[in-house]
Amino acid sequence: MMTSMRSFSVRRPFLTAALAIVGLAGLAAAALTAEPRAKDLFGAKKLPAVAAAQSFGFYSKGCFAGGVAIPMDGSTWEVMRPSRNRRWGHPAMIALIEKLARDAHADGWPGLLIGDISQPRGGPMMTGHASHQIGLDADIWLTPMPSRPLSMAQRESMSATLMVDEKTHLVKDALWTPAHTRLLKRAASYPEVERILVNPGIKKKLCDTVKGDRDWLRKIRPFWGHDYHFHMRIGCQPGSSGCKAQEATPADDGCGKPLAWWFTEEPWRPNKNPDAPKARDIMTMANLPKECRAVLDAPNPPSAEAVTYHGDGLPIAAAEPPAEVPAPAATVPVGATALPASASAFAPTPEIGIPLPRPRPGN
Repeated sequence: MMTSMRSFSVRRPFLTAALAIVGLAGLAAAALTAEPRAKDLFGAKKLPAVAAAQSFGFYSKGCFAGGVAIPMDGSTWEVMRPSRNRRWGHPAMIALIEKLARDAHADGWPGLLIGDISQPRGGPMMTGHASHQIGLDADIWLTPMPSRPLSMAQRESMSATLMVDEKTHLVKDALWTPAHTRLLKRAASYPEVERILVNPGIKKKLCDTVKGDRDWLRKIRPFWGHDYHFHMRIGCQPGSSGCKAQEATPADDGCGKPLAWWFTEEPWRPNKNPDAPKARDIMTMANLPKECRAVLDAPNPPSAEAVTYHGDGLPIAAAEPPAEVPAPAATVPVGATALPASASAFAPTPEIGIPLPRPRPGN
């Protein structure tokens, strides 16, 4: 018995070392087989994919090729937070933003301060949005452009004006002007625009004050946040067979029971699972349409200026795709990996009654 115990004592260090080696090997193997996060891959791309302009997937789970940038400065707009490199979008989106800037200026708005549009090739972002992934979303500040040009430092640090009281969820009447209403009406007037997300308080202000033509209010949809900007979304564009459309908004003005729900306690209750991972933090390429791999691997344009949209003319990025980029499939497959509910945080707001519990998204 003593010999057996002595033998075990001698062998124990070797067993411990062997187990440690096996454990390290297992960790190394796991590291080698772990898929990189899609947000890291797309966030690393500084320029768009040179290919025909196409969107793949849904607004909160996809990518796009052939993107172009809006110039940092226009006579009627300025790009905010330039270091984020989110001034990219489908050419139709960028053209529409420039048109809105011109039209709104003619309506009396001093000029647009443009927030996030998309990353150069779309995909999930390192921080912030669940959507903005297929080049068809854009955030426009509700703060008018100042009379003097902003420096790059000011664009990075300047705070937007919060239009809504956080306690009452109502618009601050001292800040809201008829020009704000005209700006939102102008944005909603374009056929390409399918949905405009605003804070519920802003939607209520419009419902309470807009007279005459109210048809455009159906495009104005209440959602969490959006108290200093509005989120303009256009529909899938021609040539994007792999783009997944959103549901149409209801035909009415949206000022009834669904809006009243936002002024109950239910929407503002604390998140029951605040530590749940956000979709962007766990998405891999397997969760995105298969075309996104080709978008990620596509060549760069020669420079950002070469693919900056300057109004008239066809942007350089909207060229014929190179031979190595496969043609898009008619359907958009998605990975089987489960994603948290926040992955569809910007999915269409369903018709709801009062009171109908709906969890606040993690995003």
